[in-house]
Amino acid sequence: MSQNTIYLLLGSNLNDRKKNLEMAKMHIQKELGEILKVSEIIETEPEGFESEHPFLNQTIVIQTNLSPVNLLTKIKEIEYRMGRVYLHTEQKYQDRIIDIDILLYNQIIFESTLLSIPHHQIISRKFVKKILN
Repeated sequence: MSQNTIYLLLGSNLNDRKKNLEMAKMHIQKELGEILKVSEIIETEPEGFESEHPFLNQTIVIQTNLSPVNLLTKIKEIEYRMGRVYLHTEQKYQDRIIDIDILLYNQIIFESTLLSIPHHQIISRKFVKKILN
């Protein structure tokens, strides 16, 4: 199977944020593929909602043989096991233990009802460019 190069964005703004990022990376390495590169961790204010809890964000580069949809499914499983809760409220965004977004998948453009690659907010989130390099 061919290996795909994926850029993921990790974010956490609840509990021990740094530990949450480390746990996510452990799960990713074990279940998704080899981690090739890890960015610095930066602190950012929540975007799209009000919260008193700032985020820690980090990008990682992995190699995987998973398809985009299978990758998303595995990511959602990791988030769920780590305690991510999706509250059904009018507010789209909310505080979270872990958030794992697929930023880039090789050089492809992929659109479905479940997933957009490149990530639709890759340009609007100012901090992503800083830690994507």
